[in-house]
Amino acid sequence: MTARDGTGDEPIPEEEQQKLIQELEHKRALRGPMAAFVSLVAIVFSAFQMWLAARGFVLEVTLPFVGNFELAALQLLQINAVHVAFALVLTFLLFPPTTGDGFLSGRLARVVPATRGRFGDESPVTRTAETARGGVRWLFMDPERRRVTPVDAVLAFFAFLSAAYMITDFTEIRRMRALGLQAGRTIDEFYPFLDPVTDAFTAVGIPLNETSYAFVLGAIGVLLVLEATRRALGLYLMLIVTSFIVYARWGYLIPIDAPYVGVLSITPLGWDAIVQNLWYNTENGVFGIPVTVSVRFIYIFILFGAFLEMSGAGKWFIDLAYSATGERRGGPAKASIIASGFMGTISGSSIANTVTTGAFTIPLMKRSGYSPEFSGAVEASASSGGQILPPVMGAAAFLIVEYTLTPFRDVITAAAIPAVVFFFGVWVMVHLEASKRNIGGLSPDELVAWRSHMLRGWFYLVPLVLLLYYLIVVRLSVARSAWFTLVAIAALIALVAAYNEETRWPLLGTITGLFLLEFAAFLTTGVGLVEAVVGAGGAGTAARSPVEAALAAGGKLGWLTLAVSLVTMLARPSGDAPLLDFDAQVDSAVASAASVFRRPRLADAKPFQYVGFVLKSMDAGARTATTVVVAVAAAGIIPGVISVSGLGPNLTALIRSVAGGSIVVLLVLTAISSIILGMGMPTTVTYIILVSMLGPAISEIGGIPILAAHLFILYFGVIADITPPVAVAAYAASGIAKSDQFDTGVTAFSLSLNKAIVPFAFVLTPGILLLRGTGTGEEVRVVGLSDVADLGYFVPEVVIPVVGVFLGVVALGATVIGYLYTDVSRIDRGLYALAALLLMAPLLLFNTGTSLLGLFGVGGGIEPGLFDLVLRAAGGVLFGLLALKNRRRADTEPATERGEETTEAA
Repeated sequence: MTARDGTGDEPIPEEEQQKLIQELEHKRALRGPMAAFVSLVAIVFSAFQMWLAARGFVLEVTLPFVGNFELAALQLLQINAVHVAFALVLTFLLFPPTTGDGFLSGRLARVVPATRGRFGDESPVTRTAETARGGVRWLFMDPERRRVTPVDAVLAFFAFLSAAYMITDFTEIRRMRALGLQAGRTIDEFYPFLDPVTDAFTAVGIPLNETSYAFVLGAIGVLLVLEATRRALGLYLMLIVTSFIVYARWGYLIPIDAPYVGVLSITPLGWDAIVQNLWYNTENGVFGIPVTVSVRFIYIFILFGAFLEMSGAGKWFIDLAYSATGERRGGPAKASIIASGFMGTISGSSIANTVTTGAFTIPLMKRSGYSPEFSGAVEASASSGGQILPPVMGAAAFLIVEYTLTPFRDVITAAAIPAVVFFFGVWVMVHLEASKRNIGGLSPDELVAWRSHMLRGWFYLVPLVLLLYYLIVVRLSVARSAWFTLVAIAALIALVAAYNEETRWPLLGTITGLFLLEFAAFLTTGVGLVEAVVGAGGAGTAARSPVEAALAAGGKLGWLTLAVSLVTMLARPSGDAPLLDFDAQVDSAVASAASVFRRPRLADAKPFQYVGFVLKSMDAGARTATTVVVAVAAAGIIPGVISVSGLGPNLTALIRSVAGGSIVVLLVLTAISSIILGMGMPTTVTYIILVSMLGPAISEIGGIPILAAHLFILYFGVIADITPPVAVAAYAASGIAKSDQFDTGVTAFSLSLNKAIVPFAFVLTPGILLLRGTGTGEEVRVVGLSDVADLGYFVPEVVIPVVGVFLGVVALGATVIGYLYTDVSRIDRGLYALAALLLMAPLLLFNTGTSLLGLFGVGGGIEPGLFDLVLRAAGGVLFGLLALKNRRRADTEPATERGEETTEAA
């Protein structure tokens, strides 16, 4: 696949970027009224989630002089059902049922030619077959990915129906939780006009007239999730989830006394119990913990990223990366690493991150001298790392919060050092490749000035700083932190849109004045300005201290800024906005909307542009989140089956038996399972499946922190995106680089090799994660000042291992690239690899050795801590000797010979 014709050394236009993403994600490219309808559904989805983030599950509005007016108070199951229903509807609208090039479509396509060959063109049989083919194509096929088929409309209607039942008949659902689904009303009782239909089914042996409406909707709902999974995530995941449902129903047929698999035998379960646990349950199943996390955390953070990206932050971050590193040796590749890390904090998809950033970085890497495969691999490797880079990380990070009951601030603190190590390792490898091939940087004329660029776009950094402030300093919940940051983005962009030389002082002066009035109101009356004016404070409201009043007024600063900026834009709609630089998608959407209204000049009006920015951000956020929501809904079925079937303890026992009690064997088994399972699947799904199946065994066998075990699974799930043969991020990059897909994937995996070693390092040495203790809960904590002062702990458990992993990735870079100061021989590359392993994960060798000795009945008695220090020291000495040898060889090697070799290579 190629991104465009030509040399491929020029940045790819926005339109072609979006086309490439749609091809890779198999999405439709709708136009006209249907495109507008899909955007409307997406915007309403985002508005619903924003309301939940701002006001909670009670849908109420506050009216001046009236007070609070409650619209509805929803339960968690209802909220989750609406959340999933929105995602299902969008999935059926965005992803075609089939494009006609699948296995089944290919087989069915042979029917008409075979009929024509046997009966002739004029035969009634042939004509009937042709008519049937036309009907099937009209119902199901969308080869051009341009139209919504009738079957899509039917499935979307059933998705809506399932959510509507949850909202309108929740009392009945509560009763059925205790009495079973058959205690609910039948289909005939709900819809009497369907009597003939149910009677017809009953006549052929399907007793629909005796089946509860709740059971039918639940069964249809599960099937809708499976179909949405097939469309959005592929047949592979759908078959995995389906196999678990089949197992829940017929797993009792496994003989309990069968060797090895006998532990998988379960008690018989009827379809009623299965549907009830998979559809009407918030503990497990479709609406279980993963979907709850999506409702509370994931969606709002995806929306946060969409707002930041549509504001123009993505392009600004890319230019910032180039201005910081572009002139250095191998500058374009180093800029790609930094830019991809930035974009990873605001992008919810490794494919979208790869294409969006790679459209600029890959052509420049190729032009500077890197090979197409290496250029694509650097971008794919760095882009996949965005899911492990704090402060936002990927959706799986929020699942870690819920599954491990660890505060989000502790998760991002623990993930910080391994993430930096990963990006540092890729940086080292691209630097060594640049040195090996004598690849320089870009000309200063091709770069923006760093200082002026920071002055022009410093406000893009404010939301990230605020997010960290809310999470770590104020210690707000994840949802509230994301919501406040989202408001800050909207207010900042409104301020930038309204700001120019003419409006500067009135705009800033009005905001400052209103802030001071709010401060005075809180200081004197204890309530805000509006409440004080309308008398909403009441006699019992006490005045606040200056600090409390300042904080309370600061909480309203975002809304004040937003309101004043909007009024300013409305007053001067055609005013200049020198700092405003929306993403190209926003500009395109605004221009299209203006043309629909037949007023092209609207595209230049600042209020119209700002509203377009907000709506496009909400639209883009919903489209990105749709795949994630479907993924967590489908993956939630697996722990649901494990729970309802009672498989969990038996599965843990089986895994421990296979591992033989060895933590190394179990970790290797988990790593291999993560990579295989994660091929072509979202990291979130891989994480949920493996945590459900392997998480308890890892924590029980190894006595390691549960957070470390979950981060281990997350890391290897991320690696799957760049592991051949199904390296989706690498294949996206190869489409831009015009490189061989498989070679790009292999190179990307090689560049990310430290991502495969670091998890073993931090699982066996939790100090790298800044964690102290093992197990769960209060037994484990993030390293604090008291731990830093305890040098007997901090130096051997944290400082030395952290220094070791940083030195280890340098040794690993020399291994992969085959170059340090000069070329490295094959024997030395093997020694560098050994040094890297000793520096990064010496306890991996220790545990392997003790496990092997245990097979022969030889006891341990060796202190792991001492063994760790000795092996790290040995690795450091070996690396130092190899580096010194390579440096001396480089100094004695004829300069002219090196110059000729590097010039030829470049």
